Formats: sequence, structure tokens, C-alpha cells
Amino acid sequence: MYRRAFLAVAVLAPLAGCLEFLDDDGEEITEPGDVEVTWSDLVRENPGTEDERVVVWGVVRNVGDRTLSYLEIRATFFDDEGEELESVIENVDADLSTGDEWPFDVEYPRFGEDAAAVATYELEPATGV
Repeated sequence: MYRRAFLAVAVLAPLAGCLEFLDDDGEEITEPGDVEVTWSDLVRENPGTEDERVVVWGVVRNVGDRTLSYLEIRATFFDDEGEELESVIENVDADLSTGDEWPFDVEYPRFGEDAAAVATYELEPATGV
């Protein structure tokens, strides 16, 4: 139930560090310095069952001096030995002014035992124009 409420409020985005973005002058933006992850948490639903799911919830803030119209965030999921399991990119068209925050969620794409193997994650935010 809380997840549904969070998702109803959330409309955000995940990363893609290798994507190419251009500013208003056509110059390439190479650093995701306009967005900062201010909070995140790994959430498990139905742990120990074949329906177990893993979701990273979080909040990003526009710390730059321009309004952002597109955001991405990449969540990379790891097992307890530090091996990468999966990398997922989420994105959203937004109107995020300086100082504004947006909640986001990134769901691990597999369920059950595969989801149970997730021990930790890393987030990489990126911005567009």
C-alpha cells in the first residue's frame, strides 16, 4: 500500500552516464552535476517468497542553476560478494527548477530467489536539458 502511494507521488528518473545531452547552445553536457541524490533506500516486498521484489526508492534534488526537463537515474544492483547482478535505467520528463526535489523508484527486474540475491546498490543520476 505504501508503495502505491509513493508511486502515485513519484514521477522520476534514472540515469545513463554514457548518454549524450546538449544544452540550449548545442554544447554537450558531460557531467551529471545538476542532480544530487538526497536520500535512497533498498526496499523488499514479500521477502522469502517466490514473489519477493526489490525496489530502490529515493529522492533527487536539482542543485544546478537551470530548470531541468529530463532526468535519468541508473541503479546498479549487487550481490553480497559485490558482483553486479543487473543495471536498470529509469527516466522522466520533468520541470525541475533549482532546489526542487523529485521522488523516484527503480525496480529490480527479477523476482523470488533472484531478487533475494540483491544485497546492495549504487545510483548514478544524470540530467538532460
